Amino acid sequence: MTLPSVLITRRIPDSVLQRLEPHCRIDLYRGDGAIPAAELHARLSGKRGLMCLLTDRVDAAVMDAAPELRIVANIAVGYDNIDCAAARARGIVVTNTPDVLTEATADFTWGLILDVTRRVSEGERLVRRGAWRGWALDFMLGTDLRGKQLGVVGMGRIGRAVAARAGAFGMRVAYSTVDAGGPFAGPHGEPYAAMCLDELLTSSDVVTFHVPLTPQTRHLVNRRSVLRLKRGAYIVNTSRGPVIDEEALAWALGEGLLAGAALDVYEREPAIHPDLLRLERVVLAPHLGSATVETRTAMADLAARNVIAVLAGGAPLTPVPA
Repeated sequence: MTLPSVLITRRIPDSVLQRLEPHCRIDLYRGDGAIPAAELHARLSGKRGLMCLLTDRVDAAVMDAAPELRIVANIAVGYDNIDCAAARARGIVVTNTPDVLTEATADFTWGLILDVTRRVSEGERLVRRGAWRGWALDFMLGTDLRGKQLGVVGMGRIGRAVAARAGAFGMRVAYSTVDAGGPFAGPHGEPYAAMCLDELLTSSDVVTFHVPLTPQTRHLVNRRSVLRLKRGAYIVNTSRGPVIDEEALAWALGEGLLAGAALDVYEREPAIHPDLLRLERVVLAPHLGSATVETRTAMADLAARNVIAVLAGGAPLTPVPA
């Protein structure tokens, strides 16, 4: 029996390739960066499976180039890069990789919070350019987190994991959801404060975003909402770049309305708004939220297990919501 053919759009760990090899013929794109759109179309011909990343746009035209396609396994939690309605219409299963990256992304979010509030990256840049002149009582003062409010926008797996860590830093938690979820409480049963988005923005000292990218969440941070933010607050985003209007954020930071921002994702990755690049009180990370060896391997492995299950005629392990 001929094994089904699967296209993989990026290099993945050898252990995951070894899992796949007994079950399918692998066509692995080995180039640097995202697979070009024309090559994606061409190489999908005859494929029954596709393992892709958030940098790959999988729309109706891509699916039409592969009439035998049965599964699109996204190596990510988010799946806004895939036209799920077009997939359903063609009987194509779409899967993602929830759970396996929750803890790593939550840890990284707190790394960004600590970095921007204590000016770690800003200080590191100063040291490297030889501008440090020694210790001083009033030099590069940051802000304490203890006794402050953490505002969590989006209480999915990652949002809840970020909130659960707040007690270690003495912060109280308020949250706003994009759905009807809740109520939510901390690991020791302490209730979190449910708020509408405007109330959360006006009262929180640090606001962190953990929402999927949808028409409703695109530019959730805009000129209007930054004016609602508490003066001297910090913004952190490890969800999806277009959740924040970068021009509006840069304007607010330039006007001194915010104390700082820490971003791991961007509107037009890998491009970043030039004003953000010039501002000192901004931490800019290159989309590292899930970037640990263990987590990225687990993400690819889960995608592979979804492919194996579906191509064998079984149910997907982690299908995206219908």
